[in-house]
Amino acid sequence: MKVILEFGVSEELVKKQVDEGICTLTLNRPDVLNALDTYLMRELHKALQDVAEDEDIRCVILTGEGKGFCAGGDIRAIAKAAKDRAVASQERSSDKPKGSGFEKRVGWVRRSAEASRLLHEMPKPTIAMINGACAGAGMSLAAACDFRVAGTSAKFRSAFTSGGVSGDYGGSWLWTHILGTAKARQLYLLDAKRNAKEAQDFGLVDAVYEDEHLASEVFEMARRLARLPGEAAAYAKINLNAALMETFVTSLDRESRAMMLSRDLLAKRRKTEISEAKSEAHVGE
Repeated sequence: MKVILEFGVSEELVKKQVDEGICTLTLNRPDVLNALDTYLMRELHKALQDVAEDEDIRCVILTGEGKGFCAGGDIRAIAKAAKDRAVASQERSSDKPKGSGFEKRVGWVRRSAEASRLLHEMPKPTIAMINGACAGAGMSLAAACDFRVAGTSAKFRSAFTSGGVSGDYGGSWLWTHILGTAKARQLYLLDAKRNAKEAQDFGLVDAVYEDEHLASEVFEMARRLARLPGEAAAYAKINLNAALMETFVTSLDRESRAMMLSRDLLAKRRKTEISEAKSEAHVGE
């Protein structure tokens, strides 16, 4: 996905590679540890929309190019883009009602955060492969994934409150559910730096591997997930997400319905596969 930046420079901000039904999306601003600017935010959202809707993709890996997973928001680049938009808006119209700019900025942040929603809700497993720096919105994106696997060089920090902001991309909701209320408060308000081992002990990541083995270990994990019947994985993820907000009885009702739906879809798929195999055998006779 290439974006035309200033002075006509073309840059592929989100690299996409599909292999064995596994899609690897790589954030590609390595010179700033893949910090999110307005262009990367937009392209990541588009890329996630595409893979969420692609039935041939069975599992998604999110990672970063170079020595960082994602260092959060690129504050300078975002501020510059916001200033440019404000100037352009003023030039187009000087009689807009006061206060409208704030709500527009809120809306822009909310639209950008759809990347987290897509990672969290898409009907296929998602894995954050965390190499190097993971901070701010990068940590929120990692939390939105179903699994978080880190290399030994990974470094973690929430970096929101120490930077004078409260946090975005769903991190407060996601980390509260992953870690519990007490640890989520430690994460955001104490804002400690953690290496990979400390992050695993705290509950931020599921596994840690030597950097040179990280990609192969994550891809093997993705293979296992991609081999699952798609309908089973999809309904399981729906149930798990819904369980965060509903009562036990409601969860039992949802599970029962999803169980029968996934079983019926599995039976239908197997019947189709058997029929196709018989047809091929008949043709070969």
